[in-house]
Amino acid sequence: MEQPEALSRIAFELGPITVYWYGLIIITGVIIGLWIANKEAIRKNLRNETISDLVLWALPITIITARIYYVIFKWDYYSQNVGEIIKIWEGGIALHGALIGGVATIIVYSKKKNLSFWLLADILAPSIILAQAIGRWGNFMNQEVHGGPVSREFLEGLKLPEFIINQMYIDGRHYHPTFLYESVWNVIGFIILVFLRRANLKTGELFLTYLIWYSFGRFFIEGLRTDNLMLTDTIRMAQVISVLIILIAIGFIWFRRVAKPEKVRA
Repeated sequence: MEQPEALSRIAFELGPITVYWYGLIIITGVIIGLWIANKEAIRKNLRNETISDLVLWALPITIITARIYYVIFKWDYYSQNVGEIIKIWEGGIALHGALIGGVATIIVYSKKKNLSFWLLADILAPSIILAQAIGRWGNFMNQEVHGGPVSREFLEGLKLPEFIINQMYIDGRHYHPTFLYESVWNVIGFIILVFLRRANLKTGELFLTYLIWYSFGRFFIEGLRTDNLMLTDTIRMAQVISVLIILIAIGFIWFRRVAKPEKVRA
């Protein structure tokens, strides 16, 4: 089969400046997420600039921690190619690393501003999962975050548009579009979280629901991927982290509803 022409990774060039789709798509997800979170923050009677100030700190920190996380588990390669570490436009940021950096930033920011961590986390949860859904299309443009080989007939059976099928044809074979599976899973999660805002949840439980939903889907999708960050030769790091996050989130819900309900606001 003749190799279909892949979509260009470059969005546009301005003289010596090259703008890649990967970065552009991620920034688009952040902007949309920020807009949604700002509206919710205003509804919760927070100052207009609260979320913008938080994101101003969180965005660079999460990018750095996401890259550090990725590099640590690819150190055999990066130790021999140190100059490649800064090239995040070529891909290679781990969402679990970003989540660690993001949560740490919210904790510090909430203490500094005397705000509830759980309230801020609830406000941001739908925006985070939607930004993740959008950001996966940056992986699509880079032809990364795909699964194992499949037939063209399999992809056609999923009723995928031709441009996705062609982009999943890499080095002579078609591959599972796991980026798409996760993107769709996250969009569904976003819709659920938006509806749950109207439910009688305790403060913090929307964020904890996000952690459970995202991690549950990530565990199974990770099993299809071929570019995994590995803890051992057989254990995928993202699956271990996903299970731990689910258990911790369920533990928090139990503790805050059953063990210490008097300390938790509705």
